[in-house]
Amino acid sequence: MTNKLNKKYFDALSYHSEGKPGKIEVISTKPTRTQSDLALAYSPGVAEPCERIAENVEDVYKYTAKGNLVAVISNGTAVLGLGDIGPEASKPVMEGKGVLFKLFADIDVFDIELNCKGVEEFIQTVKAMEPTFGGINLEDIKAPESFEIEERLKEELNIPIMHDDQHGTAIISGAGLLNALQIVGKNISAVKLVVNGAGASAIACTKLFVGLGVSKKNIIMLDSKGVISTRRDNLDKYKSQFASDNQAETLEEALEGADVFVGLSKGNILTPEMILGMADKPIVFAMANPTPEIDYDLAIKTRPDLIMATGRSDYPNQVNNVLGFPFIFRGALDVRATTINEEMKLAAVRAIAELAHEPVPEVVMMAYNETQMNFGPNYIIPKPMDPRLITTVAPAVAKAAMESGVAKVPITNWNDYKESLRKRLGIDNDFVNRLMIKAKRKPKRVVFAEADNVRILRAAQGCVTDKIATPILLGKKEVIDKMMENNNINIPNVEIIDPRRMDEKRAEFGAKFFNKRGRKGVTQYEAEYQMRNRNYYGSMMVETGEADVFISGLTRSYPLALKPALSTIGLKPGMDKIAGMHIMMTKFGPLFFADTTVNINLTEEDLYQLVKTMDKRVRDFQIEPRIAMISYSNFGSNAGDSPNKIRRVVDRLHENDPKIMVDGEMQPVFAIDGVQRMELYPFNKLGDSRANVFIFSDLNSANAAYQLLRTMGSAEAIGPVLLGFNKVVHILHHSSNVREIMNMVALGVCEA
Repeated sequence: MTNKLNKKYFDALSYHSEGKPGKIEVISTKPTRTQSDLALAYSPGVAEPCERIAENVEDVYKYTAKGNLVAVISNGTAVLGLGDIGPEASKPVMEGKGVLFKLFADIDVFDIELNCKGVEEFIQTVKAMEPTFGGINLEDIKAPESFEIEERLKEELNIPIMHDDQHGTAIISGAGLLNALQIVGKNISAVKLVVNGAGASAIACTKLFVGLGVSKKNIIMLDSKGVISTRRDNLDKYKSQFASDNQAETLEEALEGADVFVGLSKGNILTPEMILGMADKPIVFAMANPTPEIDYDLAIKTRPDLIMATGRSDYPNQVNNVLGFPFIFRGALDVRATTINEEMKLAAVRAIAELAHEPVPEVVMMAYNETQMNFGPNYIIPKPMDPRLITTVAPAVAKAAMESGVAKVPITNWNDYKESLRKRLGIDNDFVNRLMIKAKRKPKRVVFAEADNVRILRAAQGCVTDKIATPILLGKKEVIDKMMENNNINIPNVEIIDPRRMDEKRAEFGAKFFNKRGRKGVTQYEAEYQMRNRNYYGSMMVETGEADVFISGLTRSYPLALKPALSTIGLKPGMDKIAGMHIMMTKFGPLFFADTTVNINLTEEDLYQLVKTMDKRVRDFQIEPRIAMISYSNFGSNAGDSPNKIRRVVDRLHENDPKIMVDGEMQPVFAIDGVQRMELYPFNKLGDSRANVFIFSDLNSANAAYQLLRTMGSAEAIGPVLLGFNKVVHILHHSSNVREIMNMVALGVCEA
């Protein structure tokens, strides 16, 4: 592999190899710290559930993880766009699929890569594993073997099984097709459909379209040899079911007068002339990845009346399997379905299609940096980050399983079930993803004051790779270039500025700084001299509009990094001091801690203003703030300066700002455990909800709380987020890793 290729793929290889190799681990869900715990987890205590299961095999769902455990199984014969690369090489993909199951539906996964290409051997191996799993997701198995494998396993096993490459694409594209046809006003039973491709996905899509109402006589399917027609010999049983009597031989001939094109083949095979020959208001689903069958912009320019979907996230109407498989399995597992049948798949199609008709929540529009998102030609499929998918698709699948007679454990209270789904994932647990998506929609210029640091350079490279920001690096060019070369870091066309060599710009910035600080003891000479300092220079870049976000603090003490920004940029009008907030990414969703970095002791007025600031800041993230004011006392149980001060602030907030959901003073356990809080203190304003904003009366408590969470691995930190600056400034802590730096950049870009 060339040095250039090493640089190109360095991030991907580092991501998979650094720390623990791979992307998944197994953790215990029960206490294991004492000898008593271990005696219950293993011998002798484990004998009790074993005996119960031996008496009633269905109790395996009660006493083990089987009911929430899915196997992602492949033999590596058709991996993504890589082909037959073998089971070992497929493992990163299968691990990744497991991550998606967990992230989107809280389903645990074992990835299993089988070294067997024979259909019978594969089937018998998977059958032998049935006692372990609640469901099986087949993945990246080449056709036509994949068809027989899935059919046989569904017949011979008694748990949900789905080949996502086939049915996932079919379900999402089916939802898009229903909505597209509704928009153009065409009857599904009358449309002429052309399918280019005859692999697993294409055949599964076409079969599902028939189930939705497309007439078989109106379908023309093509493979690499042309139209699949009754005139061709040696068609396998999967292709022959879609053999057409149509006289067309080529794709161009097949598309004449067609209403719908579905592509699951290869890039750039569809020409403008071909879509010009289609019927009025044509529908084109060009789903080859990463290059669609026709370029999106070219297609829309050629046929302005066209509705188009692709497999890409940078165009409207992305057909993304993650809209389906996590929630389909979630619904199937929750009613202990014995299979995933056609009724369940069609229920998923209709649920996804109907969701696109609903008003889009602000949180989704924020994630995609859109001010309007309505059902129409550019929005026929919900977005993958839509938090409503789990509470829409999973119940629809579960209900269909019950109605079709394959559910063993019916759901009786649908409202409670939907609430349990929300709690599984944690409210707003996709916070960082939404930040990244929003930043990517409108990247900003981010100036890094400490570019002679490998972590900063890796973060800057990541910002370019993820397209969330344009980095500007401050430091000696020769030093930075050498560091990038030594560490395989490649940031194309990056701007590197050494303030010590920018005489003219230093003079310009110095003059502007002197105008701001001349009456605060700064001489003209000192003002210009300060611009040799990267923190002052970078801050002035943001102040003058030459950059949008300032990032520093990784190698400087907090006061040294903070003072230049305070002097050059200053506070927002109406603010008399800044405060620091950390966002802790936990399994409960984001938790907001303040003041974690700036003010040693907060007065009553400081606390009052901080609560109001935090309420507004958290609402800016489209999250409903539930604010707990933390102390060692609970609602008057102890006296002291801190609880007394908090009590007076809470009384004032309740009187003057009743819309703010805040209460205290309270200990952390009662801030987190809303049920226990409600039992003991039923008058509290937060009810039985878990607090998500934590206000501390002194720096010592706030800083210790967030540091403990972060250091113990209980949460990933974003911060400190500085509140009160007139422009976007963020000061890192010394131990910030690359991912945390990138999270701060994404947050800063969104703020800017």
